[in-house]
Amino acid sequence: MTLPTARISLVTLGVADVAAATKFYEALGWLKAPQSVDTTAFMQGANLVLALWKREDMIADGGEGELPPGSGSLSLAVNLEDPAAVDEFYARAVNAGAQAVKPPAKVFWGGYSGNFRDLDHHLWEVAHNPFFAMDHNGRLDLLGGAA
Repeated sequence: MTLPTARISLVTLGVADVAAATKFYEALGWLKAPQSVDTTAFMQGANLVLALWKREDMIADGGEGELPPGSGSLSLAVNLEDPAAVDEFYARAVNAGAQAVKPPAKVFWGGYSGNFRDLDHHLWEVAHNPFFAMDHNGRLDLLGGAA
């Protein structure tokens, strides 16, 4: 089997306050990288870098003009090993300042998930999907060890 080369290495969120967003994501377990600057924080995760870029700078760079914060057209997800881990992560997010949207609960598709919005209204899902395998490092393994 040929493995896909498609991947996401970095997700960038436009944020109003880089320092506040950095503190929020540090409370969720992300680590601020030394390459960070005043207007952009690079947060190292297990298998993805999250960039927190000053919203005005990101909009100017993108060339689209003003955009509504956290429009809901994008959802980011954290998949965890069991419902208890989902509850713990969700509580940590809310305690760090997230807006509770949908508390974790059993869902129609057979999993367990909840949603919150971060400080800049980006929608996050925290989920346990019993149909997704996770490797020993906590990464999703949808290819059964082929990746």
